[in-house]
Amino acid sequence: MQKQQVEDIKMIQFILATPADLEKIVGTYNASIPGRLATADLTEVSVKSKQKWFNDHNEAKRPLWIITYNKEYAGWMSFSSFYGRPAYDATVEVSIYIEPNMQGKGIGKKALKYAEPEAKKRDIKTLLGFIFGHNEPSLNLFYKQGYAKWAQLPEIANMEGVLRDLIILGKKLD
Repeated sequence: MQKQQVEDIKMIQFILATPADLEKIVGTYNASIPGRLATADLTEVSVKSKQKWFNDHNEAKRPLWIITYNKEYAGWMSFSSFYGRPAYDATVEVSIYIEPNMQGKGIGKKALKYAEPEAKKRDIKTLLGFIFGHNEPSLNLFYKQGYAKWAQLPEIANMEGVLRDLIILGKKLD
């Protein structure tokens, strides 16, 4: 068992994103749009439109990581500010987007496990996930990692005529 865990760590790596990674990050994000599970965007976004979002991330407080699996790009994870007010500085939204061909390999689970010690290093006390109510794979992933349902906003997302709930999951860190 110990050997397998060591191999898993080598297989999945988290590397701080650089500006050169933004095109891949946007590509992964855009790949999630047609499934209507992971984002409220209804059409593809441009690299240019995500530049400010990218620039708002920083290693000290709001990192953005590239995830690799067997040294191949697999997706990304980020910490984003919640509500943009100073009193919420110790709370972040965790976002994880995995390339379609890399899903089902346990990368999301590893990402959430990686997020906790990284959050603690940055004095982050609360992790949040904003997940559509019909996105059962993501809800289950977060629940299995100890997140609890903290809120349900009914039918607030209009996905081309289909109204969807937004679930807010949270986890307090020790």
